[in-house]
Amino acid sequence: MPETAFHHTSHRVDIAAPAGVVYGLVADAVRWPLFLTPTVHVEALDLEGADQRLRIWALACDDVTSWVTRRTLDPAARRIDFRQEVPGPSEPGVTGSWVVEELPEGSSRLTLRSALPASAARTTPASWLERAEHDDLLALLADLKHLAERWATLDEHIVAVEETLRVDGPAELAYDFLYRIENWPAQLPRLTRLDLVEETPGIQQVRMDLLADDGRTHTARGVRVCFPHGGRIVYKLVEPPASTVAQAGEWSVEPDASGVTLRGRHQAVLRCPDAPSDTEPRTAPGTEPRTASGGSGGPEVGRMLGRDSAVVLGLARRYAQSAVRVITPKP
Repeated sequence: MPETAFHHTSHRVDIAAPAGVVYGLVADAVRWPLFLTPTVHVEALDLEGADQRLRIWALACDDVTSWVTRRTLDPAARRIDFRQEVPGPSEPGVTGSWVVEELPEGSSRLTLRSALPASAARTTPASWLERAEHDDLLALLADLKHLAERWATLDEHIVAVEETLRVDGPAELAYDFLYRIENWPAQLPRLTRLDLVEETPGIQQVRMDLLADDGRTHTARGVRVCFPHGGRIVYKLVEPPASTVAQAGEWSVEPDASGVTLRGRHQAVLRCPDAPSDTEPRTAPGTEPRTASGGSGGPEVGRMLGRDSAVVLGLARRYAQSAVRVITPKP
C-alpha cells in the first residue's frame, strides 16, 4: 500500500506577551469560540491528564465543518501536538503542533505547523486547516496575538450572563421553540428580520437584523449547533453587533423530577477602545442579568444580553405550557 503524501505548512507570529500566557490561550480550547474567529464550538469529549479528545465545529470558507481532534499537552515544553481523527483507519487525518518559544524581554513566538494529506481521493470532511486559505490561518494567529498582548486586562472586557426559568410543561416543546429560530422575529420586538440556512440538520446559519435601544438597526450573523438529545443549542455570532467583537453562548432545556429548567448562558467580548475594529477578534444575544461583568460598556451589554435572554426563555415557557391541555374530570 503506497504511503500517503502530505502537504506541510508552517505559520508563526511574534507576540509581545509571556510565553506562558500564549501557551495558556492555545491550551484552553474550550474557550476558543469566544476568542478565535473561525471556531464555532468545542465539545470536550475527554480532558483527562495531558491527552485530550475534542470535537470542534468551525467555519471554513463560510461553511461549517466539524471533526474530532486528539491533543497531547506538554506544558513544560510549551508544545501541543494534535491529530485529527477520521472515520476509517486507512484515512490519514491532519496532524500538527502548536509551539510557543520564549523570546527576550518577555515576548514569545507562536508557531503552528501542520501536515495535510495531499490525496484528492479522500472522502471524509476536510477540517478548517485543510480548507482555509493562507489569510485565514494568519487571521487565526492574529486573534491569538491580539488576545495575548491584552491578557492583563482581558477579563475586564468579558461580559457573562446566565438566566434560568422554571417551566411546567414538556421539555420537548420548550426545546422546539428554541430550535425553530426562524419563528422568533414575529415574537421578539428587537429581532426585525432573520434568514435561516440549515443544509445539514442541526447546523444552522442565521443572518438577522437587531434593533438597538437607540433606534439603529445592526445586522449580525451567527452559527448554531443543535443537540436535540441533550436538550442543548450552542451558538456563536461570527459577525456580532457593533458594541462587541465576539459573542457566544448556549440554550439548554434541563428536565428533572418536578419540571423543567430553561437556561441561557451568554458571553461577550467588549470592543476595546485601543484597537481598530478590523484588527480585533470576532465573538451573542441575552429582568437584570444574574451575572454580568466587564469594563466600559459592560453594564449596558450585560443588561441587553440578560433582557433578550429572559424574553426568549419566557416565550419558550409560554409555548410549552400553552400546548398542555389539562382535562378536568367531571364530578
